[in-house]
Amino acid sequence: MRPDTPAENVDHAAEAARLERTAGLYPEDAEALLLRAAAHLELSGDRPAATKLYDRLLSPSEPAPAPLENPSLVRALKASNLWEYDHEAEARAIIDGVRAAGPRDPAPWVIVAEALESHDELEAAHETFTEGARLLLTDVPEPPYATHPLLYGRHRVRRMLGLDHDAWDTLADTLHSMPVSLDELHDPKRVWSLGSDNPADLEAEISRLRAELGAYREALSRPFPVAMLHWPAAELAELLEAYPSLAAEYPSYDAHLASIEAALRELASSGTPNLGVVPGTVPSYEAFAASEGASPADPTLLPQYATTLAARGLAVAWPPQRGAACWCGSGRAYGDCHGADVTGNR
Repeated sequence: MRPDTPAENVDHAAEAARLERTAGLYPEDAEALLLRAAAHLELSGDRPAATKLYDRLLSPSEPAPAPLENPSLVRALKASNLWEYDHEAEARAIIDGVRAAGPRDPAPWVIVAEALESHDELEAAHETFTEGARLLLTDVPEPPYATHPLLYGRHRVRRMLGLDHDAWDTLADTLHSMPVSLDELHDPKRVWSLGSDNPADLEAEISRLRAELGAYREALSRPFPVAMLHWPAAELAELLEAYPSLAAEYPSYDAHLASIEAALRELASSGTPNLGVVPGTVPSYEAFAASEGASPADPTLLPQYATTLAARGLAVAWPPQRGAACWCGSGRAYGDCHGADVTGNR
């Protein structure tokens, strides 16, 4: 779908089919592509077909080039979708599983909490938002951008429950930059203003809706991460065997990892936001080079390749969440690996 295509003109079923075909051509991107296809199927109203795609991703019998990057996200989306067409018991069971898994990514927490909220399970939604916030934001001096919806959602549910502000509500108010305050946006009495005959009430509601729209646009206009290209050890060995001239860029695997971490820290210290790491593979790099009409041995192609991968949503945010695995793929926590000398100050 072209980015300038109006939403009302999108054939969601056709777009889902196109994304499924593309996933077959680029299996390394299948997770991201099939999730987008499932979203189009949900928008088209074909929720059972969307569930089949989520099951396809989660099925251990489905051939896949690698394990899912974010299985909790897929399960959360499946649960939310199931509940929308009357599979409540299964949805609840999956939601319980997501919460028990304690994912380090805020998106699954937000999705399952909002699913509970949309079905008037406000107490459970509040507990879920709070669990996610406690796991991801305890002892974190500044909440990463991706965690803001956790705090905003928790604030909204607490307002509907009539609970007093606490420290995290105050933090949410601080992070919210729109001209209309969160308290006003999340006022449970807002719905009554839509039926008011008082022009002042309607004008105030229009201002609130504009503020919400501005927040959504701001979120959608976030730039792609400034991503550093990471070659896993096996991929780097294959790359250098095929294109020995690139050894000047990558004298050793350890030097490659060290240069990534050093570059990210330098960018962070200069105030560059939205940093990330994106993993490369030799087949996709060769395909990218062919699409550019260039040789994979050309080192100037490497940053363009990294930018392209980031634009496809494949970058992992840096620095990782507290306690999350290191970006290098070692399997160790970031604080015990490349972040060993900095996480204590984060």
